Amino acid sequence: MIEGKKLIVGTAQQRIDAVEKSTGALKYLGDKFFQGMLHAKVATSTEAHANIVSIDTSEAWKVPGVCAIITGDMFPFPIGPILADRPPLAFDKVRYYGEPIAIIVATHEYQAKEAAKKIVVEYDPLPVVNSVQQAFQSNAPLVHENSASYTKIIDNVYPVGGTNIASHIKIRKGNFGKAWATCADTITATYSFNLSDHAAMETRTAMVEINPDGRVVVHSTSQSPFTIKKVLNQFFNIEVGKIIVHIPMLGGAFGGKGAVQLEPLAYLASRAVGGKLVKLKFDREEDMMTAPCHIGFDATVKLGVNSQGKLIAGHYTFLIEAGAYSDQAAGITRAAALDCTGPYHIPNVWCDSYCMYTNHPYATSFRGYGHPELTFAIERTMDQFAKKLNIDPVEFRLMNAIKVGHTTPTQSVLNANKLGDAEACMKRAKELIEYSGPESVPVNEHIVRSKGVALFWKTSTTSTNAQAGAILTFEADGTVNLSCAAVELGQGTKTILAQIAAERLQMDINKIHVTMEVNTQYNPHQWRTVASSTTFLAGNAVLAAADDAIRQLKRIGAVALQCSEVELSVGNGRVYVTAEPDKGIDIQTISLGFQYPNGHTVGEQIIGIGRHIQRHLTPMDKETGFGNPGPWWSVGAQAVEIEFDKRSFTYKILRAVTVMDGGTIINPMTATQQMRGGIFLGLSIAKGESFLFNPKGIIQNPDLRNYQMMRFGEQPGEYVIEFIETPSKDGPYGARGIGEYGVIGAAAALANSLSIAVNAEMNELPLTPETIWRLSTEVVK
Repeated sequence: MIEGKKLIVGTAQQRIDAVEKSTGALKYLGDKFFQGMLHAKVATSTEAHANIVSIDTSEAWKVPGVCAIITGDMFPFPIGPILADRPPLAFDKVRYYGEPIAIIVATHEYQAKEAAKKIVVEYDPLPVVNSVQQAFQSNAPLVHENSASYTKIIDNVYPVGGTNIASHIKIRKGNFGKAWATCADTITATYSFNLSDHAAMETRTAMVEINPDGRVVVHSTSQSPFTIKKVLNQFFNIEVGKIIVHIPMLGGAFGGKGAVQLEPLAYLASRAVGGKLVKLKFDREEDMMTAPCHIGFDATVKLGVNSQGKLIAGHYTFLIEAGAYSDQAAGITRAAALDCTGPYHIPNVWCDSYCMYTNHPYATSFRGYGHPELTFAIERTMDQFAKKLNIDPVEFRLMNAIKVGHTTPTQSVLNANKLGDAEACMKRAKELIEYSGPESVPVNEHIVRSKGVALFWKTSTTSTNAQAGAILTFEADGTVNLSCAAVELGQGTKTILAQIAAERLQMDINKIHVTMEVNTQYNPHQWRTVASSTTFLAGNAVLAAADDAIRQLKRIGAVALQCSEVELSVGNGRVYVTAEPDKGIDIQTISLGFQYPNGHTVGEQIIGIGRHIQRHLTPMDKETGFGNPGPWWSVGAQAVEIEFDKRSFTYKILRAVTVMDGGTIINPMTATQQMRGGIFLGLSIAKGESFLFNPKGIIQNPDLRNYQMMRFGEQPGEYVIEFIETPSKDGPYGARGIGEYGVIGAAAALANSLSIAVNAEMNELPLTPETIWRLSTEVVK
C-alpha cells in the first residue's frame, strides 16, 4: 500500500475539528440536555472491603423528585470485558472505597445527589488488601473468593483460584536456566509505583433511553461503541440490532473511556423508570474514585550478558495492580508479557506477568497499555547494568537493540515490514540531546545538569479479528462524506482519515467531509479506538472504500467518455483519459449517475465501501507465550535533560527529545503534537501522579487540587520531535500507529537523568522531591 509521490499524505494539514473546538462551539455529552430527561447519581461504598449486611433506602425515597432506586440485588450478575468479575452494583460485598452500591434516579440532578447521601449501608468490615505485594502473599485476604468460577469473555485470561491472581501470563523462550548459568555478569533490580488517574478534561457520562419498541439508545463518552453493544447483548440479553450507540467527540480519554462502566448503570436506571431517558454524569471526584483508573505496577527484572556485553538472558516478574476488578488490567498483563524485553534481542526469556486483585479502585487501559510501566523497569535496568559493566548506556543499548531477523519474546520473527529502526532512533536522539555520557555537570555550587535516555517499543495489542469499515458517499457537487466508527477523542484521527481519502482520490482535502460523531446504526463496525490501531485499521478501510469508489467512477466515466475503464484516471475532481488529461468529465456530473441529453441515466450514486481486518495474528500459547500477537512493532527513543537542585531535591526539565519510527507519517504537524502531548503525559506521571491510600484503602487525594499533575510552567522548556520513517507495506501509505508512543519512554528517561544527577537509583515513581530525598538517603545509609 506504499505509493510513489504523494500530494496530501506527508503534509501538515489543519485538523478538521480545530475551528469548532477553538471557538468553544463544540458541545460535549455532558453539555447536552433533552426535554424530559431524568438524572441519575450513584451512592458509593464507604468501606474498601466489607460484606454488605443491609441497605436502607427509606430516607432516600423521601427526597422530592426521586423516581427510582436500584441496588445490586436487582441485577446480581458480574460483567467484564475479559473476565466477568464485576457487578455493575455491588452485592453481598464491596471491594473498593467508592464502589457503586445504588443508583438513584430523580427529576433533577441535585435531588438524586441528595438522595444518594441518605442511603444507609450496614457493613461487616473485612481485612483490606492494600498493595500488590500484600495481595501476592499466600496468606493474603481474598478479594474474590470464587475467581476460578468466573466466566471468561476471551480465552487468554487465567485466574488462579484461591489467590488474588486474576490472570497469570507466561513467556518461555529459549532455555533461560541454562543461559543464566553461563552469564558473565548479571543484575537484578526492582521497581514500583501506585495507581493513578487518567485526568481527562471531560469526565465520563452516559445517557440511555429504552424505546417502546425495545430499542436501547445509548449516548456515551466512550472509545468503544461496539463494545457497549456487545456488553449489553451478552449480559442483559438485548438484541445487538436493537442497541444504538451514539458517541460525540470526546474531551480526552487516554484509554480510560475504553472500558464499559457507566452504560450498564444508565441502562439499569432507564429500565427502572419505564425506559425514560436517564443521564448519569460523574463529577470530578467520582471520576477519580469510582471510575476505573491507571494500573499500579511492581516489577523485578534480571538481566544477564556474555563476555562481550550481549544480553543473553532476561527474567521478568510483573505484578500488575488491577484493583478490585480485572477489567482491562487482565489484557495489560498479557501486553506487558508479550513485549517484556523491551526493544532488545534476548534469546532466552522467562516472564511471569500477574494481574493482581487489591481493594483499590479497579484499573483499565491507559495510554501505552502497560508499556510505559514495563519500559520504566527495563530502561532503568539497562542504565544500571551499563554502569555496572562500565559501558556507555547508549552504546549498551545499540549493541543489544532489536533488529530485523530477530524474534520477539513470543517468538514472532521480525521482518522489515514489522519493525522500525530502533538503532537509528537512538542515534538521532543522542545527537539531539547532545548526549556525551552519563555525566552530572555542575552549573553552580548547588545545581547540576544531567541527561537520560530511553529506548522503547510496542506492538498494537488488538484482538486477532480486530477490524474497521468505512463508507464514502458522493454528493451531487462531487464532494465526499466519509463515515466510519473511529472515535475522535482529541488525537486527530478524523483528519488523518480525511488525508488518506483525499490522497487516494487525488482530491482537495476540504472536499472530504468526515462525520465526527459515531452512530452505530449507520457507521460500519469498528473494533475500538484504542491500541494505536485506528490509522492502521480505519486507514486501510478508507483506502479500500476509495478504491471501490474509483472503480465506480471509472465505470460510469467510461460510458460518458465512450472509452474503456483502463484508459481512465481519477483526480482533481475529474475522471479523465490518462493519455489525454484534457478529455474528461467532472465528478459532480456523474456522482449521482450520468444523464444523457434525452434524460436516460446510467449508473447511480457513487458509494464506496471498504473494510479491513487484522491478518495472520494468533493467540499466545498458555504455557510458553508462543504466538504472533501483533501486526507490527513501532520503536522510538526519548531523552530528557534536567537541572537538579541538591538543596531542595527539586528539578527543572530543560529539554525533552522524542525520535519515533512510525512508518510513513501521514501528518507531520499532528504527529508532532501527539509526541509532545505524549511526553508531557509521561513526564507528568513520572513527576507526581499517584493515588495516595491510607491503611483503610481510601484515596487521600481524589481531586485535582491535591492530585499532583504537572502544571503549566513545569513542562519542558523545549520539545524536540523528529521522525524516522521506515514504511510498513501493510499500513496505509506505509503508516504504523503512533498515538500512544510519545508517553512510553518518558518516565524512564526522566528517572535515568535524575539517577545520574543524584547518584542514586530512582526506581520508584512518582519522582517527587520526597522520593528523591528518601532514595538518596538510603544510599548514604
